Amino acid sequence: MRFRAATLNLEQDHKRWDARRELVVEQLGAVRPDLLALNEVCLPRRTAHWLRDAAKERLGIEYHVVQQTRVNGLAEIEGEALLTRFPIVETGNLDYRTRDIVALVARVLAGSTPVDVYVTHLYASRGDDSLRLYQAQQLLAWMDSRGDAQARMVCGDFNATLDQPSAALMASRLRPTQTAPTAFTALADTDGQVSHSGRPRMDRCIDYIWISGRLRVIESRVCFDRPDPRDPTLWPSDHAGVWADLEVTGNEP
Repeated sequence: MRFRAATLNLEQDHKRWDARRELVVEQLGAVRPDLLALNEVCLPRRTAHWLRDAAKERLGIEYHVVQQTRVNGLAEIEGEALLTRFPIVETGNLDYRTRDIVALVARVLAGSTPVDVYVTHLYASRGDDSLRLYQAQQLLAWMDSRGDAQARMVCGDFNATLDQPSAALMASRLRPTQTAPTAFTALADTDGQVSHSGRPRMDRCIDYIWISGRLRVIESRVCFDRPDPRDPTLWPSDHAGVWADLEVTGNEP
């Protein structure tokens, strides 16, 4: 059984969402993943549901939506989401109890194989990785508590490169499908302010699809990484995304 997964940080509905969401749908049509993990979905504008509906109407792709809101002050603002073409067996969520950040899991059936798909977005900070390391430890412990899964995938913006302790810990337990640079695009707002001003562009890998168990990488690349041809300041998001073609194997690699 082969399938395609992708992940993208949507940047909520900030920075000209009504215009850049058209790029997201257009480039979604080029990738056509079976599973699409989304960080920073905007809850008031139901951006994950909008993408689900647009995918069906324009691309003929029918997705189910799994969504988990953040907690406390962000509970009505943003969350994590998964669009899946596969049947959903069960869902769950984890509250890290740090910075209102959460993770979701959906057990889906890829053919006849149950696959646990996790979506999360770890804390963003420059330099200090200690809080992300704590979150990665919590995430892995939660995954261990669901030890009956034959195949696992963790998608999202980890805000850390592989030389930092949090991502290195993830890499000690799971395999990244790619290490190509994903951050940051030169997305500009209506006032001309460019996202992540002063940061290099597309120079590091911080968005990942991690896999373990009965999954093998066939190919993996960066996606949602092209600006509007008529406006080089308009991108699908302030990050690029990642896609991976995966195969369910007979045994754990």
